Amino acid sequence: MSSKSEIKEEKIKKKYETMANEVIPKSKIFQNCLKAFLVGGLICDVGQFVHNITVNFGFPEEQVASIVSIIMIFLGALLTGTGIYSKLAEFGGAGTVVPITGFSNAVVAPAIEFKKEGFIFGVAAKMFTIAGPVLVYGIGTSVIVGIVYYIATLF
Repeated sequence: MSSKSEIKEEKIKKKYETMANEVIPKSKIFQNCLKAFLVGGLICDVGQFVHNITVNFGFPEEQVASIVSIIMIFLGALLTGTGIYSKLAEFGGAGTVVPITGFSNAVVAPAIEFKKEGFIFGVAAKMFTIAGPVLVYGIGTSVIVGIVYYIATLF
C-alpha cells in the first residue's frame, strides 16, 4: 500500500516541478550584464567628457576631480528628480548603481518619495535611509584606516 502512495507522491512531485519550471522566468544574465556594462560605461563616458571639458577650461588637475564629482552628482539628482534615472535603471540595472550618480540617486529618490510627509519628517528624515549606512561605514572605515596608517608611519 505504501508503494502506491509513494508512486502517487512521486508523480505529483514531478508534475509540480514541470509546472514550476514553466512559470519560472528564464534568467537573462548575459543580457543583463551587457546592459549594465553599456549603461555604466555611458555614465563613465559622460564623466570623462565633463573631465575633458573642465581640463580644457584650464582648471588645475587637483580641482578637476572635485568639479567632475559635483557635476555628476548634480546630473544624477537632476535625472532622478525628472524620472529619467529610474527608467535608465530599469534598463541598465547595476550599471546605474556603481557610478557616483547611483549614490546621488540613492539620496534623492527617498527624499522625493517621502516629500508628502513634510520637509522635516519626510525629506530630511528619509533622505539618507539608503545612503546613510554607506556614509557611516565608509567614513568609519576611512577613520580606522587613517589611524592605522598614522601609527604605522610612526615606526
